[in-house]
Amino acid sequence: MALPNPVIIIPGITATNLRDEYPISPETVWSVLSKDYTRISLHPDNCRYEVNEPARIQPDNIMSIAYNELAEELRYNLREKEDKPVPVYPFAYDWRQPLDLIEEQLALFIDEVIERTKLMRNYVKDGYTENPKVNLVGHSMGGLVIAGYMQSAGKNCKVAKVVTLATPFKGSYEAVIKVTTGTANLGVSSPSSRERESARVTPALYHLLPSCPGLIVDPKLPQKDLYDPSLWQRSIYQTLEEYIRLYAVNSKNPKQQAEELFSALLLSASKHRDKVESFTLKNSGLANNDWLAVVGVNTETRVRLKIVSTAKGPDFEFSSSDRADKWASNNVEEKKLTGDGTVPFAGAIPSFLKPENLVCVTPGDFGYWELQDKIISEAAGFHGMIPNMNMIHRLIVRHFTGRKDYHGNTWGRSVPGVTKDKWQPPMELDYKE
Repeated sequence: MALPNPVIIIPGITATNLRDEYPISPETVWSVLSKDYTRISLHPDNCRYEVNEPARIQPDNIMSIAYNELAEELRYNLREKEDKPVPVYPFAYDWRQPLDLIEEQLALFIDEVIERTKLMRNYVKDGYTENPKVNLVGHSMGGLVIAGYMQSAGKNCKVAKVVTLATPFKGSYEAVIKVTTGTANLGVSSPSSRERESARVTPALYHLLPSCPGLIVDPKLPQKDLYDPSLWQRSIYQTLEEYIRLYAVNSKNPKQQAEELFSALLLSASKHRDKVESFTLKNSGLANNDWLAVVGVNTETRVRLKIVSTAKGPDFEFSSSDRADKWASNNVEEKKLTGDGTVPFAGAIPSFLKPENLVCVTPGDFGYWELQDKIISEAAGFHGMIPNMNMIHRLIVRHFTGRKDYHGNTWGRSVPGVTKDKWQPPMELDYKE
């Protein structure tokens, strides 16, 4: 049996530590315990670089609390023998940047992983050098990076199999709240006004804007999507205007510059969403059973957003009633009003897979011995803890190896409207109602 391809784990937004390499002894400026918004905020003149120069913020390592267990379990269980290790690499990246830039870096990293694997004796003996490829695991925004990379690579894509976990292929309403208020079930930090200011000049965050059903726009406003600058409340522009006045090299017309910056951020995100929506597995040489897409459900999640018209312009109405979990409903359409706490069900559905190919998981899928992870999930959110679920690890191992499950240790649920006899996940799974 051929060795599994080397694996690369692509984490979600905010899940890579950042360090400033300008000091002679590099300083961590973003981690689980330390978040310096002043240091990581980007410059209004060029959002690739920091507002407080001189600096050189670089990705460090991915956060262990969410991904260490995943990496270690894959390293241990993908191998068949001790002397035949399967490499599992974390891909750390600067999650603030536009996804097109991150995808270019991923392409280079894939080449590096392939070249490193060619130096492993067990892989050379196994014939890996004849058609070297990698397998990818993307959590949350990491899945968007994968889809974008593969769409750009086309037939030159060097990927054999993919797993995406809780990826917002059509966005999340939490991204809107993050931009407007600085607080949301997105990321790992507590809210602050400094966070809101930093979020509004973070290109990657706009890539997570929702294009899924649930946006309710006042008839008096243009019936367009959230990539239309005219639908956003004026406070966004006012913050950017002041930000430009304070930090732009040339701030002769902060109001116009703010409008241009905001429009550019939205346009870039819109183009990337179109790219992901146009992605097809066939163009990358993959089939439906090569991609395992896991969708988190059965958790209260924001599933709608209302934009009203006021004398001052558009205004977002955030209400607790817009959060729902109707997974237990017998009505198919109502049952879809759920999610993983961050990504609504409708936002997690990729355009390049059929509904019958998707696998749904719930917080109840944490095992008896995962009590601590389940408690953390309840406190910090199911979305962020999905990569820690033991059953997910077993799913990934089976997907990458093609092994059978003789003990019923892997399972899943179909999406609402797909019956048991129509369900076609990438591998044979126990079906749960």
